[in-house]
Amino acid sequence: MPQHLPIQPLTKIAFAPFGDVIEADPATVRLINNGTTERFHRLGTVETEGEGAIISLFRGQPRQFPYAIDMMERHPFGSQSFTALSGRPFLVAVAEDVGSRPGEPKIFLARGDQGVNYRRNVWHHPLMVIGSPSDFLVVDRDRPENNLEEFFYDTPYLISEPIP
Repeated sequence: MPQHLPIQPLTKIAFAPFGDVIEADPATVRLINNGTTERFHRLGTVETEGEGAIISLFRGQPRQFPYAIDMMERHPFGSQSFTALSGRPFLVAVAEDVGSRPGEPKIFLARGDQGVNYRRNVWHHPLMVIGSPSDFLVVDRDRPENNLEEFFYDTPYLISEPIP
């Protein structure tokens, strides 16, 4: 029998074990370009083994709810960040590593002005868009080594439709 998972708001404190929340944090602001630009500095750290960090645009299609999480993935050689460009909320699923397997997923609702940076080797679910197709700026690693490990749960976890 699938287990239903609660959805919690995405906050820096709750997400800290898995990576960084990318959002305009007034504590990090620096004025640059003769005071005409606010730079929200060092909101996340790109992790790569060797060279090869790239920037891509992903266009995610909305999921149908209730949605079954039956797999998780991780990237052993580099971090991966997703920053919403469409201004729409999206879901983030992460799990602690338990004996080289993902544990029970934690589900976060990210606002349309937030992004996430999954640390290297953090179990997470692929992009989960809500409602309408949405664009994301993605920073990750592009090297010939396989940077993807997948795990499939015996029993899926269910997520109800979030209320943004």
